[in-house]
Amino acid sequence: MKLNKHQPIGIFDSGIGGLTVANAVSKLLPNEQLIYFGDTAHLPYGEKSPRAIKQYAYMIADFLLEHRCKAIVIACNTASAIAYSFLKELYKEDVIVFSVIDPVIHGVIQDDTIKKVGIIGTQATIKSNVYENRFKELKPELEVISLATPLLAPMIEAGFYNNSTSETILRSYLEHDNFSDIDALILACTHYPLIKDDIRKIIKAEVKIIDNIDFSAREIELELKRYYLLSDKKAGENRFYVSDYTESFERTTKIFYKEQIHLELANIWKNT
Repeated sequence: MKLNKHQPIGIFDSGIGGLTVANAVSKLLPNEQLIYFGDTAHLPYGEKSPRAIKQYAYMIADFLLEHRCKAIVIACNTASAIAYSFLKELYKEDVIVFSVIDPVIHGVIQDDTIKKVGIIGTQATIKSNVYENRFKELKPELEVISLATPLLAPMIEAGFYNNSTSETILRSYLEHDNFSDIDALILACTHYPLIKDDIRKIIKAEVKIIDNIDFSAREIELELKRYYLLSDKKAGENRFYVSDYTESFERTTKIFYKEQIHLELANIWKNT
C-alpha cells in the first residue's frame, strides 16, 4: 500500500491509558491527525492470554487500517510485548508499526550511569520477559529486576490514586528488597506516568524514573522523518474510539489526555 504523509497515525491500548502516549505524540507532532482506539471492552490486557491479546491487536489494527492510518502505535506494554512482532510481520507491506518498549530499552542502554534497573508492569508484560531478553541481547552486563504490579493499572483507570490506599499499594510493590539499590525504575505500563509523582515520594531521589511516553513520541517522529511521512498540515480532527462506553471512561480521559475529548463507540467485536 502506498503511504502518504497526510494519512493519520493510529494508536491503540487496552483502555484509555494509552492516551498518555497520544498526548505526547500530539504535542510533539501537532500536524499529525490521530485515530485512537481504546479496547475498554477487554481491559485490562495484563490478565489476558497471549492468544487473546494477539486476536484483539489484529482486529484493532484492521480497524485502524480501515481509517487509512500510515502508522500504528501499540500504546500498551502488554500488547507490545505479545503482539508487536506479530503485527509488524503481518502488516510489513501496509503500515509502520511501533511498540512502546524498544524506544525505552534503547534509551536505557545508552545511559552508562544505569547499572541496575527495576521494571514494574502488568502480569503479562513481566511474564513475557521482553525487557529482560532485549537487555540481555543488547547490554548483558546490565542487572535487571522485574516485578508484576497487577493492581496499579485498574487502580489508575478508575482514577483511584494519590490517596492513602494507593500509597499503601505502591509501597508494598516499591519497597521490594530487590529494588533497594536500583539506579533506574522503568514504568512498563502507559498508565503509570500518571502516578510518577506518587512513585517519586517512595523511591530514593537518585533513582531515575523512566516511562515510555516521550521516548515513544521521539521514535515515531524519527521514523516518520526517515520515510518522508511527517505531515506538514493536519488533515482532520483527532478521533477517539472505545469498544465499550461508560460515562466514567469519558470523565477519566481528561486525566490521561490532559484535555477534554469526546469518545466514540466502535464495537468492532459485534460480528465475532
